[in-house]
Amino acid sequence: MLYLFYRFFDINIFQYITVRAGISFFVGFVFTLYLMPRYIAWAKRKKANQPIYKNAPKNHQLKSTTPTMGGLVFITSTLVASFLTIKFNNFYALGAILTIVLFAAIGIKDDISKIKGGNNEDGLSSKAKLILQIVVSFVIGSYLYIGGFLTDLYVPFYKYPLFDMGLFAVVFWVLVFVSTSNAVNLTDGLDGLATVPSIFSIMSLSVFVYVMGHAILSDYLLVPNIKGLGEVAIVATALVGSLIGFLWHNCHPAEIFMGDSGSLSLGGFIAYMAVITKNELLLILVGFVFVMETVSVILQVGSYKARKKRVFKMAPIHHHFELKGWAENKIIVRFWIMALISNLLALITLKIR
Repeated sequence: MLYLFYRFFDINIFQYITVRAGISFFVGFVFTLYLMPRYIAWAKRKKANQPIYKNAPKNHQLKSTTPTMGGLVFITSTLVASFLTIKFNNFYALGAILTIVLFAAIGIKDDISKIKGGNNEDGLSSKAKLILQIVVSFVIGSYLYIGGFLTDLYVPFYKYPLFDMGLFAVVFWVLVFVSTSNAVNLTDGLDGLATVPSIFSIMSLSVFVYVMGHAILSDYLLVPNIKGLGEVAIVATALVGSLIGFLWHNCHPAEIFMGDSGSLSLGGFIAYMAVITKNELLLILVGFVFVMETVSVILQVGSYKARKKRVFKMAPIHHHFELKGWAENKIIVRFWIMALISNLLALITLKIR
């Protein structure tokens, strides 16, 4: 909408992505700060509380009265901020919106089922959730492929594509979307644990988005120049602003949880940004905390099935440290530090090619 002021009223400042990104950040932040207390009060009245997994550490049972589905609020704020600031005809920005909405829809369905059933296991079955994630990922991957997006595979530190994946790119992207959305979902187990690493990941990928959408910067840094890609940075800053507003209430001790409606949409959006910036493999570093959590679950399940022995006291790994006696806020902050360092390392790859 703000871009229309430039087009029709010749207000030049609104043509710049950086200006509209800054505005989208503050709109998302303010909207979330305004809406969240009202949503928390409503959720408490409706007893829309977070069902706690029965095998979770005992101290988690104290959180059973904490409202959930806070993701619905910061996603709404993100959409409002985005619609006020993006170009409505931008292929990549619309893809970003589509990604957020579709993955949030899966999470909302799962959250509502859990709340109604009053049990963490009353949500979507693992199989049903996976099928929906694959379908949504295929829709987004097909959207990019049909729209003529690059299907080349790039790796960090190398300026040329390895090869053209062709139609197989859609399958590869589906894998990236499903694995990333599940990884963020697994990480969302402590107060603010998934929120801050998500902010770091989105901010890092926003740098790549802006650079690759800029003809001069992309040429200087030897990355592909994709016209129109920079517009996605506006959606990203809207989400970052909304997440910071959410963190105000989600930090320890949390007044609200994001639920699957938040974690799945965050994972989907991070995956989308990795795909459109050709950083699917660098996502291992950008989302290091999410990868670490996922690998811990894989190792735990694999070890128990193969040897009847556990690698960790409990998986995901943040529960392992809880059972070792670490304070919850210490685990959270240390994971935040790891996320910050891994993202700084990921940004270094932008220059080293």
